[in-house]
Amino acid sequence: MEWNAARYATFADERARPGHDLTARIPQFAARRIYDLGCGRGDLTADLAARWPTAQVTGIDLSPTMLADARARFPTIDWVEGDLADWTPDAPADLIFANAALHWLPDHDALFPRLMDRLAPGGVLAVQMPNNFAEPSHKLLRAIAEQGPWADKLALPRAPVASTDAYWRLLRPLADRLDIWETQYLHALTGEDPVLNWVRGTALLPVQERLEGEEMAAFVEAYAEALRTVYTAEATGQTLFTFRRIFIVAVRADATSP
Repeated sequence: MEWNAARYATFADERARPGHDLTARIPQFAARRIYDLGCGRGDLTADLAARWPTAQVTGIDLSPTMLADARARFPTIDWVEGDLADWTPDAPADLIFANAALHWLPDHDALFPRLMDRLAPGGVLAVQMPNNFAEPSHKLLRAIAEQGPWADKLALPRAPVASTDAYWRLLRPLADRLDIWETQYLHALTGEDPVLNWVRGTALLPVQERLEGEEMAAFVEAYAEALRTVYTAEATGQTLFTFRRIFIVAVRADATSP
C-alpha cells in the first residue's frame, strides 16, 4: 500500500495521542537499542530518541514516502525501509515500539512471541493497535466492499486484533511484567466528511490499492454517503468519532531474576 504522509498528517494530533499515552507507560530503564516498527513520519520515534538520548534509535517502515518525510524532519535518527512481517533486529532489542502498526500483520499468536524473543533480558515490547473494527466507519467500509460491483476485487483482510484477555494469556508466560488496557477516544473532528478523510489515510488504503479511476470514485461516493447517515455534525459544526485502541507493555524476564 502506498501511504500519503501529508494526508496521514491531517489528524496528526489525534493520531499521535495514543502513541504518547503508550510511551508514558513504558518504565524508565537503560535502553541501548530501540526500534520503532511502522514509524511513519517519525514523530514518536523522535520522542523515543529524546527520552533515551544515548540509545541507538531506528525507525522502520515499508513506505518510502513516510520515510522520506521522517528523514527530512529528523535527520539524526536511523531510518530503514523494511517489511515488519519478516523483520528481525541485528542484536537483541531493549525496546520494541509499535504504534498503530501490528494490526496490519496476521497471525498474532506467532508474531507477538517472536517479538518478545527479539528482546534482550529485561527488554520491553510496547504496542498500540486500533480496535475500532466493529464501529460504523469500518463496518460500512466492509459492507460496501462486499456488496458493490467491485466485490470480486475487494477481498479485504480482516484485522487480526484479539481481545485484551487473549493477549494477556499469550504474553503472560513470556513476560516478567505485563500491562494491557483498552481506551476509547472521542475525537471531535472538523471539516467536510471528516470521518471519510480520517479513513482515507488508513483503512481505505487497501481499497485504493485495488480500485482506480471512476470505479474508485464511485466506491468513495457510496462510502461517503453511508458515513453521512451515521456521523452527523453537532451544533458546533464538529463531528464526533469514537475510536477504541488496545495497549500492551510487556517486560521480558531478566535472566538474572530468580
